[in-house]
Amino acid sequence: MTPASPADSSPDISNYRFTNPSVLTEALTHKSYVNERRDSGRKHNERLEFLGDAVLSLIMSDYLAGRYPELSEGALSKLKATLVSEAPLANAARRLNLGARLKLGRGEELSNGRDKASLLADAFEAIIAAVYLDGGLEASRNFTIEALTDELRQIDVLQEKPGRDDYKTRFQEWCQKRYELLPRYVIVRETGPDHQKLFEVEVRVNDKVFGIGRGYSKKEAEQEAAQRALGQSER
Repeated sequence: MTPASPADSSPDISNYRFTNPSVLTEALTHKSYVNERRDSGRKHNERLEFLGDAVLSLIMSDYLAGRYPELSEGALSKLKATLVSEAPLANAARRLNLGARLKLGRGEELSNGRDKASLLADAFEAIIAAVYLDGGLEASRNFTIEALTDELRQIDVLQEKPGRDDYKTRFQEWCQKRYELLPRYVIVRETGPDHQKLFEVEVRVNDKVFGIGRGYSKKEAEQEAAQRALGQSER
C-alpha cells in the first residue's frame, strides 16, 4: 500500500485550513479502508458525501441564480446538472490532489482507485461537507466556487454565445447535448523559446481525447483542438 506522505496529514485543502482535522480525515477515508480495519474506530466518508451533495446543490443553485438572472428555471437546472455531475467534480478533486491523500483499502489501491472518477467525485463532495461542518456555509461556498473555477468559467463562455468561429463554444454545446459533460483542455507539450512558444493541447471528454491542437498561444491551440474535435464529432 502506498505510504502516507507528509501532505496526507496536513489540515489544509486548497485555500481552507481546518480547525478540526478529524472531519477532514473522515472526508478522505474511503469505506474500503475502514472495512479492512473494523476495530480501528474510524469513520468512512459516505455520510459526509451525502451531506456534501446537498450543500453543493445549494451553493451551485445560489451561484447560478445570482450569476444568470435572465435564465429560466429549466435552463438553470441544466447548468447545475452539468456542474454537479461526476466528471467536473472528479476534475476538481484531481486539481486539489485528493487522490493522493485518500485512505483506501488494498483492493482499491490495486485497482487504481486514486484516479477513479466516481471515487474522486464522492471525495470532493465529502470535502465540501467537511468544510461546511468545520467553517460554516460561507466557508464552504468560497471553497467550492474556487475549486470549480475552471468549470464556472466555461459556463460563462457558453452563456456569452459568441460567433460561429468560436469552436470551443460549439464543441462545448455539442458535449452538453451528447454527454451532459463539459470538455477539458490539457496542455500536453510546450516547445520553442519563451518568446515564441508552441503549445500542444488535447481536448478530452471523460478522459477520451477528441482533438489535438497547436498554436502560439494556449487559446489558439485550444480553438484548433476544438475545431478538430468538431470535425470528428460531425462525421
